[in-house]
Amino acid sequence: MSKLKAYIDETTNELFHKVSWPSWSELQSSAIVVAIASIIIALIVFAMDFTFNKGMEAIYHLF
Repeated sequence: MSKLKAYIDETTNELFHKVSWPSWSELQSSAIVVAIASIIIALIVFAMDFTFNKGMEAIYHLF
């Protein structure tokens, strides 16, 4: 039990004193970058899926 308490104490000490947390403006700009990247990746995956779907439909209509 003392090992668990020591682990929790060390973890909280590290989170409060050794970790450098981003400022609110840094956090907002990072969130915007992640949102834009997610949208771009989703659009690329959509385009690939749509193209593959139309290509497979064209192939199936041949038979």
